[in-house]
Amino acid sequence: MKSEPLILGIETSCDETGVGIVRGQTLLADAIASSVEEHARFGGVVPEVASRAHLEAMVPTIRRACETAGIKPSDVDAVAVTSGPGLAGALLVGVAAAKGLALSLDKPIYGVNHLAAHVAVDTLEHGQLPKGCVAMLVSGGHSSLLAVEDITEGVVPMGNTIDDAAGEAFDKVARVLGLPFPGGPWIDKAARDGDSQYVTFPRGLTSQRDLERHRFDFSFSGLKTAVARWVEARRRDGEDVPVNHVAAAFQEAVCDVLTRKAIDACKDRGFEHLLIGGGVAANSRLRAMAEERAAAAGIAVRVPRPALCTDNGAMVAALGSELVRAGKSPSPLDLPADSSMPITEVLN
Repeated sequence: MKSEPLILGIETSCDETGVGIVRGQTLLADAIASSVEEHARFGGVVPEVASRAHLEAMVPTIRRACETAGIKPSDVDAVAVTSGPGLAGALLVGVAAAKGLALSLDKPIYGVNHLAAHVAVDTLEHGQLPKGCVAMLVSGGHSSLLAVEDITEGVVPMGNTIDDAAGEAFDKVARVLGLPFPGGPWIDKAARDGDSQYVTFPRGLTSQRDLERHRFDFSFSGLKTAVARWVEARRRDGEDVPVNHVAAAFQEAVCDVLTRKAIDACKDRGFEHLLIGGGVAANSRLRAMAEERAAAAGIAVRVPRPALCTDNGAMVAALGSELVRAGKSPSPLDLPADSSMPITEVLN
């Protein structure tokens, strides 16, 4: 019996340099070098800084992953790399590194979709994906609902963010509240000691009129603005801002909309599984609310452990492994870095 393919995956779509090594659906190594501290003083990711950080971290991160997995680069069967979507300069670093590695080792290369990789990573946690599920991807750049029949064949977009993504809203509200960057973990932590009912913030695109046009779409710009105005009004009147309560109320509004639309999407498709991925999937309230609402609707929830929700090389290797196991043809060696790669294209 032939052994499962050994795949090395490279992820550089934003500010994390990730290298993962997977055999079949078994994770052997997940090495990450983050440049988040370099961006914190700017309150957001600076593309040029991210690209330079990837250049400096690439070779050491590949070496660390191979050492952790106990393999030599020549042992891998294929190299997978995020070719889009993401920051153009950051993607170019990863794609160029993957091309050089694949060429030097005479191995095939698979340029894969970053968003599809966030779905595929769940195979490392819970095994084979179900034949038919809704995937909700929530991160700093994306808030998407996808219908997934077979991850190697492509996915069908159901809804997307029309302005600020959920993770972006977390970062901006954290800044308003004086919390560090990135905002997601800090708001989650502050909200644990807050009252989510202290103030009611708006739920975007949930009115009957909005649902007729944007049933599965998301909008968090209005929510972000509502929080900022509420905080500004308190400060203008010389009153203290109850950071924990505001964080909890804001988080509740985001999670309410995300889970409500995700469950509705499952019902619409007749799917009994909901998969949640992306950095915001690490949020404790989102996980709890999704489990509660899904259970009431007879839907099973799959969420990878928090370390696999954020950007990492393991997810790229996982998707690469699924493509190799399905017999998909590799990408050409001149594959481009496509910053606007559509979600419908799993393989570039």
